[in-house]
Amino acid sequence: MARFAARRLARLVVSLVVLLVLSFSMIHLIPGEPVRAALGPRAPQSLVDARRHELYLDRPVPEQFTHYVSGLVTGDMGTSLVSNLPVSQVIGERLVNTAALVALAFAAIMGLAVPLGMAAAILTRDGGHRGVEVAFTTGTGFLAIVPEFVLGVALVWLFAVRLGWLPVAGKTGPSSYVLPVAALSIGSIAALARIVRVEMLKVLAEDYMRAARAKRLPARLEYLRHALPNMLTATLTIGGLLLGGLVGGTVLVENVFAWPGLGTTVVDSVVQQDFALAQAVILLLGAAVLVINAVVDLVLGMLDPRSTIMAA
Repeated sequence: MARFAARRLARLVVSLVVLLVLSFSMIHLIPGEPVRAALGPRAPQSLVDARRHELYLDRPVPEQFTHYVSGLVTGDMGTSLVSNLPVSQVIGERLVNTAALVALAFAAIMGLAVPLGMAAAILTRDGGHRGVEVAFTTGTGFLAIVPEFVLGVALVWLFAVRLGWLPVAGKTGPSSYVLPVAALSIGSIAALARIVRVEMLKVLAEDYMRAARAKRLPARLEYLRHALPNMLTATLTIGGLLLGGLVGGTVLVENVFAWPGLGTTVVDSVVQQDFALAQAVILLLGAAVLVINAVVDLVLGMLDPRSTIMAA
Protein backbone atom coordinates (compact mmCIF):
# COMPACT_ATOMS: atom_id res chain seq x y z
CA MET A 1 0.00 0.00 0.00
CA ALA A 2 2.84 2.41 0.79
CA ARG A 3 4.46 1.77 -2.61
CA PHE A 4 1.11 2.22 -4.34
CA ALA A 5 0.52 5.52 -2.52
CA ALA A 6 4.01 6.76 -3.40
CA ARG A 7 3.54 5.90 -7.09
CA ARG A 8 0.10 7.50 -7.17
CA LEU A 9 1.34 10.69 -5.53
CA ALA A 10 4.29 10.82 -7.92
CA ARG A 11 1.91 10.58 -10.89
CA LEU A 12 -0.18 13.33 -9.33
CA VAL A 13 2.82 15.64 -9.08
CA VAL A 14 3.80 14.96 -12.70
CA SER A 15 0.22 15.58 -13.84
CA LEU A 16 0.07 18.87 -11.94
CA VAL A 17 3.33 20.03 -13.53
CA VAL A 18 2.01 19.16 -17.01
CA LEU A 19 -1.23 20.98 -16.22
CA LEU A 20 0.71 24.05 -15.11
CA VAL A 21 2.75 24.13 -18.31
CA LEU A 22 -0.26 23.53 -20.55
CA SER A 23 -2.44 26.16 -18.86
CA PHE A 24 0.35 28.74 -19.08
CA SER A 25 1.07 27.89 -22.73
CA MET A 26 -2.59 27.81 -23.76
CA ILE A 27 -3.33 31.27 -22.37
CA HIS A 28 -0.24 32.78 -23.98
CA LEU A 29 -1.10 31.26 -27.36
CA ILE A 30 -4.46 33.05 -27.47
CA PRO A 31 -4.14 35.97 -29.92
CA GLY A 32 -4.72 39.50 -28.73
CA GLU A 33 -3.20 42.16 -26.52
CA PRO A 34 -4.71 41.74 -23.05
CA VAL A 35 -3.33 44.98 -21.58
CA ARG A 36 -4.59 47.06 -24.50
CA ALA A 37 -7.99 45.34 -24.27
CA ALA A 38 -8.19 46.08 -20.54
CA LEU A 39 -7.10 49.74 -20.78
CA GLY A 40 -9.11 50.51 -23.89
CA PRO A 41 -8.15 51.56 -27.43
CA ARG A 42 -7.61 55.22 -26.43
CA ALA A 43 -5.11 54.53 -23.67
CA PRO A 44 -1.69 56.06 -24.43
CA GLN A 45 1.02 53.63 -25.45
CA SER A 46 3.20 54.75 -22.55
CA LEU A 47 0.51 53.60 -20.09
CA VAL A 48 0.17 50.27 -21.91
CA ASP A 49 3.94 49.74 -21.82
CA ALA A 50 4.10 50.61 -18.13
CA ARG A 51 1.29 48.19 -17.35
CA ARG A 52 2.93 45.42 -19.39
CA HIS A 53 6.19 45.97 -17.50
CA GLU A 54 4.36 45.91 -14.16
CA LEU A 55 2.75 42.57 -15.05
CA TYR A 56 5.97 41.04 -16.41
CA LEU A 57 4.41 40.73 -19.88
CA ASP A 58 7.31 42.45 -21.60
CA ARG A 59 9.76 39.72 -20.54
CA PRO A 60 10.57 36.58 -22.54
CA VAL A 61 8.07 33.75 -22.09
CA PRO A 62 10.47 31.50 -20.07
CA GLU A 63 11.07 34.37 -17.65
CA GLN A 64 7.32 34.97 -17.39
CA PHE A 65 6.80 31.30 -16.58
CA THR A 66 9.49 31.33 -13.90
CA HIS A 67 7.97 34.45 -12.36
CA TYR A 68 4.49 32.88 -12.43
CA VAL A 69 5.63 29.64 -10.76
CA SER A 70 7.53 31.54 -8.06
CA GLY A 71 4.38 33.56 -7.42
CA LEU A 72 2.29 30.41 -7.08
CA VAL A 73 4.71 29.08 -4.48
CA THR A 74 4.17 32.20 -2.38
CA GLY A 75 0.41 32.31 -3.03
CA ASP A 76 0.54 35.14 -5.57
CA MET A 77 -1.55 34.27 -8.65
CA GLY A 78 -1.14 37.66 -10.24
CA THR A 79 -3.47 40.61 -10.76
CA SER A 80 -6.68 40.74 -12.76
CA LEU A 81 -6.31 42.99 -15.78
CA VAL A 82 -9.97 43.97 -15.72
CA SER A 83 -10.73 44.54 -12.03
CA ASN A 84 -7.13 45.28 -10.98
CA LEU A 85 -7.73 43.04 -7.96
CA PRO A 86 -5.50 40.15 -6.85
CA VAL A 87 -6.52 36.99 -8.69
CA SER A 88 -6.57 35.07 -5.41
CA GLN A 89 -9.18 37.49 -4.05
CA VAL A 90 -11.42 37.14 -7.11
CA ILE A 91 -11.16 33.35 -7.00
CA GLY A 92 -11.81 33.27 -3.26
CA GLU A 93 -15.07 35.17 -3.74
CA ARG A 94 -16.28 32.76 -6.45
CA LEU A 95 -14.84 29.47 -5.17
CA VAL A 96 -17.39 29.12 -2.36
CA ASN A 97 -20.31 29.31 -4.81
CA THR A 98 -18.86 26.65 -7.11
CA ALA A 99 -17.92 24.39 -4.19
CA ALA A 100 -21.48 24.63 -2.85
CA LEU A 101 -22.93 23.53 -6.21
CA VAL A 102 -20.51 20.61 -6.50
CA ALA A 103 -21.06 19.45 -2.92
CA LEU A 104 -24.86 19.57 -3.17
CA ALA A 105 -24.84 17.84 -6.57
CA PHE A 106 -22.53 15.07 -5.31
CA ALA A 107 -24.69 14.54 -2.22
CA ALA A 108 -27.76 14.27 -4.47
CA ILE A 109 -26.00 11.79 -6.75
CA MET A 110 -24.85 9.45 -4.01
CA GLY A 111 -28.02 9.86 -1.95
CA LEU A 112 -30.38 9.07 -4.83
CA ALA A 113 -28.47 6.85 -7.25
CA VAL A 114 -27.50 4.16 -4.75
CA PRO A 115 -31.00 3.45 -3.34
CA LEU A 116 -32.54 3.83 -6.81
CA GLY A 117 -30.14 1.31 -8.34
CA MET A 118 -30.52 -1.10 -5.43
CA ALA A 119 -34.31 -0.92 -5.58
CA ALA A 120 -34.27 -1.54 -9.35
CA ALA A 121 -32.00 -4.57 -8.88
CA ILE A 122 -34.17 -6.04 -6.13
CA LEU A 123 -37.32 -5.63 -8.19
CA THR A 124 -35.86 -7.00 -11.43
CA ARG A 125 -33.70 -9.86 -10.18
CA ASP A 126 -34.35 -13.30 -11.65
CA GLY A 127 -36.19 -11.70 -14.57
CA GLY A 128 -39.01 -10.28 -12.47
CA HIS A 129 -40.98 -7.10 -13.16
CA ARG A 130 -39.96 -6.82 -16.79
CA GLY A 131 -41.85 -3.55 -17.16
CA VAL A 132 -39.87 -1.98 -14.33
CA GLU A 133 -36.61 -3.06 -15.96
CA VAL A 134 -37.57 -1.58 -19.33
CA ALA A 135 -38.72 1.69 -17.76
CA PHE A 136 -35.61 1.95 -15.60
CA THR A 137 -33.08 1.21 -18.33
CA THR A 138 -34.86 3.44 -20.89
CA GLY A 139 -35.28 6.38 -18.53
CA THR A 140 -31.82 6.30 -17.03
CA GLY A 141 -30.22 5.65 -20.40
CA PHE A 142 -31.85 8.75 -21.86
CA LEU A 143 -31.07 11.02 -18.91
CA ALA A 144 -27.46 9.82 -18.75
CA ILE A 145 -26.66 11.05 -22.28
CA VAL A 146 -28.38 14.46 -22.12
CA PRO A 147 -25.71 17.21 -21.81
CA GLU A 148 -25.86 19.34 -18.67
CA PHE A 149 -26.44 22.59 -20.54
CA VAL A 150 -29.34 21.11 -22.54
CA LEU A 151 -30.89 19.77 -19.35
CA GLY A 152 -30.33 23.13 -17.68
CA VAL A 153 -32.12 25.03 -20.44
CA ALA A 154 -35.03 22.56 -20.28
CA LEU A 155 -35.30 22.94 -16.51
CA VAL A 156 -35.28 26.72 -16.76
CA TRP A 157 -38.01 26.68 -19.41
CA LEU A 158 -40.25 24.32 -17.41
CA PHE A 159 -39.80 25.31 -13.77
CA ALA A 160 -38.79 28.98 -14.09
CA VAL A 161 -40.46 30.28 -17.24
CA ARG A 162 -43.58 28.14 -17.63
CA LEU A 163 -44.42 27.31 -14.01
CA GLY A 164 -42.64 30.17 -12.26
CA TRP A 165 -41.73 28.04 -9.28
CA LEU A 166 -38.00 28.79 -9.19
CA PRO A 167 -35.64 31.67 -10.08
CA VAL A 168 -34.46 31.82 -13.68
CA ALA A 169 -30.83 32.61 -12.90
CA GLY A 170 -28.42 34.05 -10.38
CA LYS A 171 -27.87 33.36 -6.71
CA THR A 172 -30.86 34.84 -4.90
CA GLY A 173 -31.48 32.42 -2.05
CA PRO A 174 -31.86 28.71 -1.23
CA SER A 175 -34.36 28.15 -4.06
CA SER A 176 -31.80 29.35 -6.62
CA TYR A 177 -29.69 26.26 -5.92
CA VAL A 178 -32.36 23.82 -7.04
CA LEU A 179 -32.12 24.12 -10.83
CA PRO A 180 -28.28 24.30 -11.11
CA VAL A 181 -27.88 21.34 -8.76
CA ALA A 182 -30.51 19.38 -10.69
CA ALA A 183 -28.84 20.15 -14.02
CA LEU A 184 -25.48 19.02 -12.64
CA SER A 185 -26.71 15.85 -10.95
CA ILE A 186 -29.58 14.30 -12.91
CA GLY A 187 -27.42 12.76 -15.65
CA SER A 188 -24.91 11.42 -13.13
CA ILE A 189 -27.70 10.01 -10.94
CA ALA A 190 -29.02 8.08 -13.94
CA ALA A 191 -25.58 6.80 -14.96
CA LEU A 192 -24.58 5.73 -11.46
CA ALA A 193 -27.97 4.11 -10.78
CA ARG A 194 -27.48 1.88 -13.82
CA ILE A 195 -24.07 0.79 -12.55
CA VAL A 196 -25.40 0.22 -9.03
CA ARG A 197 -28.17 -1.99 -10.42
CA VAL A 198 -25.70 -4.15 -12.37
CA GLU A 199 -23.38 -4.51 -9.38
CA MET A 200 -26.29 -5.25 -7.07
CA LEU A 201 -27.56 -7.99 -9.37
CA LYS A 202 -24.11 -9.60 -9.27
CA VAL A 203 -24.06 -9.47 -5.49
CA LEU A 204 -27.59 -10.88 -5.18
CA ALA A 205 -26.53 -13.89 -7.26
CA GLU A 206 -23.64 -14.77 -4.91
CA ASP A 207 -23.81 -17.84 -2.67
CA TYR A 208 -23.58 -15.85 0.57
CA MET A 209 -26.67 -13.90 -0.43
CA ARG A 210 -28.54 -17.13 -1.11
CA ALA A 211 -27.49 -18.31 2.33
CA ALA A 212 -28.73 -15.05 3.87
CA ARG A 213 -32.10 -15.50 2.18
CA ALA A 214 -32.26 -19.13 3.30
CA LYS A 215 -31.85 -17.94 6.89
CA ARG A 216 -34.91 -15.70 6.36
CA LEU A 217 -33.05 -12.64 7.55
CA PRO A 218 -35.01 -9.36 7.57
CA ALA A 219 -34.73 -7.46 4.30
CA ARG A 220 -32.94 -4.63 6.12
CA LEU A 221 -30.13 -6.95 7.20
CA GLU A 222 -30.00 -8.82 3.91
CA TYR A 223 -29.59 -5.78 1.71
CA LEU A 224 -27.87 -3.24 3.93
CA ARG A 225 -25.51 -5.47 5.92
CA HIS A 226 -24.68 -8.16 3.35
CA ALA A 227 -25.31 -6.68 -0.11
CA LEU A 228 -24.44 -2.99 0.22
CA PRO A 229 -20.86 -3.35 1.54
CA ASN A 230 -19.97 -5.79 -1.26
CA MET A 231 -21.01 -3.40 -4.03
CA LEU A 232 -19.49 -0.25 -2.54
CA THR A 233 -16.10 -0.55 -4.26
CA ALA A 234 -17.45 -0.13 -7.77
CA THR A 235 -19.93 2.50 -6.59
CA LEU A 236 -17.24 4.59 -4.89
CA THR A 237 -14.97 4.28 -7.92
CA ILE A 238 -17.59 5.64 -10.29
CA GLY A 239 -18.76 8.17 -7.71
CA GLY A 240 -15.25 9.55 -7.42
CA LEU A 241 -14.96 9.87 -11.19
CA LEU A 242 -18.33 11.61 -11.31
CA LEU A 243 -17.15 14.05 -8.64
CA GLY A 244 -14.25 15.03 -10.85
CA GLY A 245 -16.66 15.40 -13.78
CA LEU A 246 -18.89 17.69 -11.72
CA VAL A 247 -16.03 20.17 -11.37
CA GLY A 248 -15.76 20.46 -15.14
CA GLY A 249 -19.53 20.45 -15.59
CA THR A 250 -19.88 23.60 -13.50
CA VAL A 251 -18.37 25.64 -16.34
CA LEU A 252 -21.39 24.97 -18.57
CA VAL A 253 -24.07 24.90 -15.89
CA GLU A 254 -22.95 28.11 -14.21
CA ASN A 255 -23.08 29.97 -17.50
CA VAL A 256 -26.59 28.67 -18.21
CA PHE A 257 -27.83 29.91 -14.83
CA ALA A 258 -25.57 33.00 -14.55
CA TRP A 259 -24.23 31.51 -11.34
CA PRO A 260 -21.46 33.62 -9.73
CA GLY A 261 -18.85 30.87 -9.58
CA LEU A 262 -15.59 29.83 -11.20
CA GLY A 263 -17.34 28.54 -14.33
CA THR A 264 -18.70 31.94 -15.29
CA THR A 265 -15.45 33.55 -14.17
CA VAL A 266 -13.27 31.54 -16.55
CA VAL A 267 -15.56 32.22 -19.54
CA ASP A 268 -15.78 35.95 -18.78
CA SER A 269 -12.02 36.20 -18.26
CA VAL A 270 -11.27 34.56 -21.62
CA VAL A 271 -13.76 36.81 -23.43
CA GLN A 272 -12.29 39.89 -21.73
CA GLN A 273 -8.72 38.64 -22.32
CA ASP A 274 -8.07 38.72 -18.58
CA PHE A 275 -5.40 36.08 -18.99
CA ALA A 276 -4.04 36.06 -15.43
CA LEU A 277 -7.48 35.26 -14.04
CA ALA A 278 -8.33 32.74 -16.75
CA GLN A 279 -5.03 30.92 -16.27
CA ALA A 280 -5.50 30.70 -12.50
CA VAL A 281 -9.08 29.38 -12.74
CA ILE A 282 -8.15 26.78 -15.37
CA LEU A 283 -5.24 25.66 -13.22
CA LEU A 284 -7.43 25.45 -10.11
CA LEU A 285 -10.23 23.48 -11.78
CA GLY A 286 -7.78 21.08 -13.44
CA ALA A 287 -5.87 20.56 -10.20
CA ALA A 288 -9.14 19.86 -8.36
CA VAL A 289 -10.01 17.08 -10.82
CA LEU A 290 -6.53 15.53 -10.56
CA VAL A 291 -6.48 15.66 -6.76
CA ILE A 292 -9.99 14.18 -6.50
CA ASN A 293 -9.03 11.26 -8.73
CA ALA A 294 -5.87 10.65 -6.72
CA VAL A 295 -7.76 10.70 -3.42
CA VAL A 296 -10.34 8.26 -4.81
CA ASP A 297 -7.56 5.89 -5.87
CA LEU A 298 -5.96 6.03 -2.42
CA VAL A 299 -9.25 5.49 -0.60
CA LEU A 300 -10.11 2.53 -2.81
CA GLY A 301 -6.64 1.14 -2.20
CA MET A 302 -7.31 1.17 1.53
CA LEU A 303 -10.81 -0.31 1.17
CA ASP A 304 -9.80 -2.97 -1.37
CA PRO A 305 -6.06 -3.82 -1.41
CA ARG A 306 -6.61 -5.85 -4.60
CA SER A 307 -7.04 -2.60 -6.53
CA THR A 308 -3.47 -1.60 -5.69
CA ILE A 309 -2.18 -4.78 -7.35
CA MET A 310 -4.20 -4.13 -10.52
CA ALA A 311 -3.09 -0.50 -10.60
CA ALA A 312 0.53 -1.50 -10.29
